Amino acid sequence: MNMGKTEKLYQSTNWTLKYVTGDLFSCPRDESLAHCISEDCRMGAGIAVMFKKKFGRVSELKEQKKLPGQCAVLTYDQRFIYYLITKKKASQKPTYVNLRESLEDMKSHCLENGVNRISIPRIGCGLDQLLWSKVSKILEQIFKETNISITVYSLPCVGSKLQMHAM
Repeated sequence: MNMGKTEKLYQSTNWTLKYVTGDLFSCPRDESLAHCISEDCRMGAGIAVMFKKKFGRVSELKEQKKLPGQCAVLTYDQRFIYYLITKKKASQKPTYVNLRESLEDMKSHCLENGVNRISIPRIGCGLDQLLWSKVSKILEQIFKETNISITVYSLPCVGSKLQMHAM
């Protein structure tokens, strides 16, 4: 299992935000995963396509009837897969407010279910075009008083086989 290269680490009293270069899906199997999707659960572009292929169960996500600012959840192989609903339709762009609210919803689920490790891509910053400088601050504000560690995966240099596979 290729864990990639750890680049930098931010640590507060209880939580950590760690950066790794590598494939998100190579994270330890006991870590939950999270990414952003639209309310319509289309998942037709970006890393969402890979989540859809790997975990499926789109009808189960739709049955949860989650709205922007909420978080849908699947259980897979002894871990949770979080689907942050950050916009109504796939063709729209998310807002920081919806991202924050969906992360708060995910945090509540994590605390209720003993989740303390989550791996994510740079949520909202790929096709959705949010700024990582703002997103990382939101993550810090929401999780800094918890024991939930977050590992942020970034793909290696543009043009690599992994980068092409993720598109």
